[in-house]
Amino acid sequence: MDAQNIKTLLSQHGFKFSKSMGQNFLVDKNIPEKIVRLSGIGSSDGVLEVGPGAGALTMELSRSAGKVTAVELDKRLIPILQANLEGRENVEIVEGDILKLDIAATVQEKMPGLRHRVCANLPYNITTPALSAFIDAGVFETITVMVQKEVAERICADPGTRQYGAFSVYANYHTEAELLFDVPPECFMPRPNVTSSVVTLRTRQERILPPEDEPQFFRVVRAAFGQRRKTLVNALYTVFGNELGKDEITDVVTQCGFNPQIRGETLGIEEFAKLSTALASATRLG
Repeated sequence: MDAQNIKTLLSQHGFKFSKSMGQNFLVDKNIPEKIVRLSGIGSSDGVLEVGPGAGALTMELSRSAGKVTAVELDKRLIPILQANLEGRENVEIVEGDILKLDIAATVQEKMPGLRHRVCANLPYNITTPALSAFIDAGVFETITVMVQKEVAERICADPGTRQYGAFSVYANYHTEAELLFDVPPECFMPRPNVTSSVVTLRTRQERILPPEDEPQFFRVVRAAFGQRRKTLVNALYTVFGNELGKDEITDVVTQCGFNPQIRGETLGIEEFAKLSTALASATRLG
């Protein structure tokens, strides 16, 4: 679908864009083709799409995937999608809020026997909670999404960089992230004020820590990034001060091989894992 076809389709249905829903529809037909090609989606895949809009990406997904389940919150778009995707027997449109759905149950019900993937041009206003929901569902082999460029850079950021934060650690603890390509504003209608990027997250097959140790890991991560200007020791003391004294926390950090004056934003996933394990041990001993 090109821009003129989409404009005509939307006009026929009297559709007006909603800023509150973060609606920016793809109108460059080359972009959906590139997304699907780089995602590696094939006939053995069941694809969850969120925010299909007018269906440009949905149409392209239907040409490659075994089944596409497209979840759309805006009920005004349902008849538009149905008209645009008429005859596409492997596409099912679901009206609903992805943040309120049981995602694991939905994909198992709608796409049984298929390998599950996400591929979507995510509405900007739900990017982080939607990505978290996809990861936490634990059923997707890959998550390929278009997001604001700054979000993609945050997901893929290296330790010690300005973009690196708690969400970077969270995403890369569970997945291996790769930034695929940028998409300029003129590829959308209406044009957003920012550049977008397509990023893919491949689920890690092996956990870095046992599941029972993960709450402690993320508690340490949140503490380290809670007040970025503080040293690691001071940031940890803010959260763990009721369990360990500052000297004890300093000893743990030192025993892990870290300078007590460093900041948490310099640690990678393996280093956070080492630190969280050591802090858990010290807390038990204390």
